[in-house]
Order: sequence, then structure tokens, then C-alpha cells
Amino acid sequence: MTRLTLGTRGSALALWQARAVAAALERDGRCQCELQVIKTTGDRLADVNLSKIGGKQVFVKEIEQALADGTIDLAVHSAKDMPSELPDGLTIAGVLPREDPRDAVVLPADRSDFPPLEGTSATPVNVGSGSVRRVAQLSRVWSSAVFSLIRGNVGTRLRKLDDGDYDLVILAAAGLRRLGHGDRITTTLAPELCLPAPGQGIVAIETRADDTDTIARIASISDPLAAAALDAERTVLTDLGGGCQVPIGALATIADDRLTLQALVASPDGRELLRRTETGVVSDAASIGARVAAGLLEDGAGPILAAANVPQGTSDA
Repeated sequence: MTRLTLGTRGSALALWQARAVAAALERDGRCQCELQVIKTTGDRLADVNLSKIGGKQVFVKEIEQALADGTIDLAVHSAKDMPSELPDGLTIAGVLPREDPRDAVVLPADRSDFPPLEGTSATPVNVGSGSVRRVAQLSRVWSSAVFSLIRGNVGTRLRKLDDGDYDLVILAAAGLRRLGHGDRITTTLAPELCLPAPGQGIVAIETRADDTDTIARIASISDPLAAAALDAERTVLTDLGGGCQVPIGALATIADDRLTLQALVASPDGRELLRRTETGVVSDAASIGARVAAGLLEDGAGPILAAANVPQGTSDA
């Protein structure tokens, strides 16, 4: 029996994802997985703004190093936490089926009165969000919202919300549903209102590019539609050179072998926003992503990206 060591962060959501991957790999009875929890810089500095400590890679750097060193055989990540460029010698070998990719609004447990998302209100609404992408899009339509940085895992953010630190928080619907908190979702945000982060709702499995045996095992459990969607979305991110401080949204949807990709680039304050949409066959996912990125650059995304790459007060998490 083949034994594989699987690297993961130690949060409840990360462990859920790792166990889901392990269960899928062990289903044929010819493989046994051992989970190895690796504490990342992002976990150790849970109260520090991500833009000050290196952006998204702080959630994966130590895990990827263990993978490159051969300490672990594969790594499991939330795809949206992965930087646009992978280290040399590593590859995304497969993905699990995608959960709901949308962002979700969550109210305190003792409240049900949901303030309108659009228009003005006499009373400011204190919104907890760790994402420049969300702030950039929602600030365009929600003038009464005051966005406050929030960090921590899903449980920590819900606790802060219920303790009264925020009027509401915005989180990825996927994480809430996977951890059994789907009942806390007050509403999900349509992509037209708030386009998700590239890869949101997708669990990615990373391994060494030369480990053909492990790659073959992962390929056998990988979801092809989610993989195509991620390919398109990450191509946008890579071609735009998007980092943690840049508000970039991307979402690929698939129907009848046709992939439709929406993507946007915005200034952190939301005053500038460019959006592009392309459709093509699923097998051309990466090409569709490249066309969308090129179109955004033609429309003037370059100066917006250059300005937004200056460290900002929030980051996508």
C-alpha cells in the first residue's frame, strides 16, 4: 500500500479540506494518507495585516517548502490562497469539486435585520472584511458601509461578529458551508455585485512536478470542470501579475462544454473598475483566461495594477 504524507494548515477549514482529499485518495484501498500540520507565517501572525508580511504566500510558503524538500508528498490549499506564480518544481496536480464560489453576508447570531446593500443609509454599517477585492467592489454601491479589517479563521471571525465587533461580516460561502455554518449565511452576493477571488471555493492539491506516481493518483480524483475553471481564473491572475493587494476578481462558469469567464480589476477605493467577459470551449480554458487578461490590459488595467500594488490597508483573505 502506498503511503502519502499530506501537508496542511491547522485551521478547521484547512483540516476539512485535507481530510476530504485524503478520503478521496484512500477510496480505492491502495493508498493511505497521513496528515502533517504545518504552521505558516500567516497562522503565526494572525493579527497582522497580510500586506505587511508578504501577502497570500504567507499561508503556503512553509507548506510549499516542505513539499519541495520532500518532507511531504502533497499539499492541500484553498486555491484562492495560492500566489499567482508557483515555486519552480511544483504544480497543481488536481482539484476537488467546487463549492459555492460566491461571497456571503453574515449577521450576528441575534440579528435578522439586514441593511440594504445598495443605496444610502443614515446609519453607518460596520462591515468586517479582510479583502481589498470585496471593499473595492462593494464601496461602489454601498455608501453607508464602513469597512474594517478582520483576520482569523472562520470560527474567529464569527465569534468577533457575535461579540459585537462588527454589524456584519463578509466571508466566502464555501468555507461556511464546508464547516457546517451554512445556516449563518444571510445572503450570497451575486457576481455582478461582487465578483469572487480567483479560485474561490476550490480545493487545490499541489505536488512536485516530477512525482509522476503521485500526480497520477491525484489526477484520478480531480474534478475536470473545477480544474478548467481554476485554469482560466489563475491565468487571468498570472497574466495580470496580481498580488495580494490588488483587487482582482475572476469567476468561470461552465455549461454544455462552454466556459464563460468574468474578470475585473479595480482600484482599492473602487473608483476605477474594469470588467471583461469571454466565452469559449472548456478545453480552451487557459486561452480564455489569457484573452480576458489581455483585454483588461488593453482597457487600461496596467496603471490601476501598478498603483494598487503599493501596500494597502487590507488584503484578500
